[in-house]
Amino acid sequence: MSLYLWINVLSFAGPFMLSFDKKVHFYTHWKTIFPGILLIGAGFIAWDVYFTAHGIWGFNPDYLSGISVFNLPLEECLFFFTVPYACLFIYEVVKAYFPSFRPVRFSYYFSLLFTLTALFLAIYFYDNWYTFYALLGAGIINWIVYFGFTPKWYPFFVVAFIITQVPFLIVNGILTGSATLEPVVWYSEEHIMGPRIYTIPIEDVFYNFFMIFAITVIHEWLRKKWLRPFNQ
Repeated sequence: MSLYLWINVLSFAGPFMLSFDKKVHFYTHWKTIFPGILLIGAGFIAWDVYFTAHGIWGFNPDYLSGISVFNLPLEECLFFFTVPYACLFIYEVVKAYFPSFRPVRFSYYFSLLFTLTALFLAIYFYDNWYTFYALLGAGIINWIVYFGFTPKWYPFFVVAFIITQVPFLIVNGILTGSATLEPVVWYSEEHIMGPRIYTIPIEDVFYNFFMIFAITVIHEWLRKKWLRPFNQ
């Protein structure tokens, strides 16, 4: 089994086995989480295909199985299912175990700083494709959802997002070369700002936010539409 496939399996295994926890009962959220993962995942895979074809990033075959889907490594396609599943699991754990912890003021300042930073850097580095699209997308979706609707679940998302950065940065660290001689996933230096968190381009944090937040928005919208409104 390839290194990248192992990363996918291990990222998914823990959250899946804990999905039947009696307090979180994450499995009961599958009907509202999977549509978001599939819809947003399809969009991000299309983005991935385009960027890979244009050399914005690429993959080291030494750490892959050799199976391709849409001209992407199978492992890369699975990434858009396993990582969001794990992140949404953490989000529901936060809501289930800390229902009264709602840092509203902190969430406001987080949202304001995040949005301004993302949009400013996207415009400043508009020639860098990865920087521009990842930060612009993250900034716009956060601006629209938070400042347009201010959903009650947003503080929980902020807490969960901060927590998910620990496993996400570990996984991305391995993928970008922190544990291997060469990175599993490489980035064109012409299309990133340059600063990294160890081996991880800073853009990955915004990219992760963009993807997970978009899925969470769909999850919560479907939950409100199909199930009972979220009034916790």
